Amino acid sequence: MKTPPPLSVVLAGGGTAGHISPLLAIANAVKEARPDAALLAVGTPGGMETRLVPAAGLDLATVDRVPFPRKPSKALLQLPGKLAGAVRQAGVILDDARADVLVGVGGYVCTPLYLAAWRRKIPIVVHEANTRPGLANRVGARLSRHVAVAFAATRLRGARHVGMPMRREISGLDRAGARAAARSALGLEQDKPTLIVTGGSSGAQSINRAIAAAADALGAAGIQTLHITGRDKAVHDARGRLLEAPGYRQVEYIDGMELAYAAADLLLARAGAATVCEVAAVGLPAVFVPLPIGNGEQALNAAGLVDAGAALLVDDAAFDAAWITGTILPLLGDPARLDRMAHAAEQFGIRDADRRMAALVLEAAGADAGTGTGATDPTTDPTTQDKQ
Repeated sequence: MKTPPPLSVVLAGGGTAGHISPLLAIANAVKEARPDAALLAVGTPGGMETRLVPAAGLDLATVDRVPFPRKPSKALLQLPGKLAGAVRQAGVILDDARADVLVGVGGYVCTPLYLAAWRRKIPIVVHEANTRPGLANRVGARLSRHVAVAFAATRLRGARHVGMPMRREISGLDRAGARAAARSALGLEQDKPTLIVTGGSSGAQSINRAIAAAADALGAAGIQTLHITGRDKAVHDARGRLLEAPGYRQVEYIDGMELAYAAADLLLARAGAATVCEVAAVGLPAVFVPLPIGNGEQALNAAGLVDAGAALLVDDAAFDAAWITGTILPLLGDPARLDRMAHAAEQFGIRDADRRMAALVLEAAGADAGTGTGATDPTTDPTTQDKQ
């Protein structure tokens, strides 16, 4: 069998964990399919990628961040020059890497990389994580025949529904089998209904306030709550001490959300794209409180699970202690309903999105994944849907 030539893959994205996590998952799946592949990530100098990408063992290059002003301003007048400079930087990176294919997952860094790759006729692969596409990926989708989306409802020209690439520790999670060990690791009791609360790595102050106000009622109902408050977002009582209540425990963060997913009977969280997709993949009932700012994308992300009966959704303005005691308490006291929600979530879950994306990358590059990699060919997978 002829050995395929070495493959150079450049992956662009960053700014938030919502972009970086799928980028790293795709990179790992490409490396699994083609161990000889040379991988390079590209981000901006001030993004979270400067910490997370090297920590994952992946080389990182950067280009200048070029925001796109939404209103007439001095920054808008400066945009053409700044964008041209970033495109030149991107071109140097692609040339130095001798890139065979560019993978973009969104964020400011992607637009100059897409334009530089298009000028060089380097194949472009786009993955859009949100139901409402970002500007960079709308540009990328016009320059590529290899476009993938995490949500079936996302509208991008020619897009294939592949799901959200995620860490194997999550996509391969057996919640029931891992529950006992996860609860022990998190300091939780084994036999109590368990609510896990998270506002993401940065925390969510409105969620934190509501949970603090309802902590006593949750404990009195026999529910244990693990409250992941976010870094530097510890919750205090009226005297300024760390909040304490029966069955209530708070931590600023945990290493590995798979532990939280396994331990939980119910998850309360924002509706970021990664969280929504991970909940579906592991079959976990959820209550979503979408971020009240932005373009409304978080409510759209959650809509499929909510419509299927796998999750509940409440507006941030309506989420308070009364809503918790009136809705979450009865839900946690109804195991049959939680089981139905878990089953509904599983119907939406896609656990092999990283492999599907790796197959799409190799297809775009004209490469052969070889045999025995477990990669799914998105052109033949019956669960893949083309979107116009």
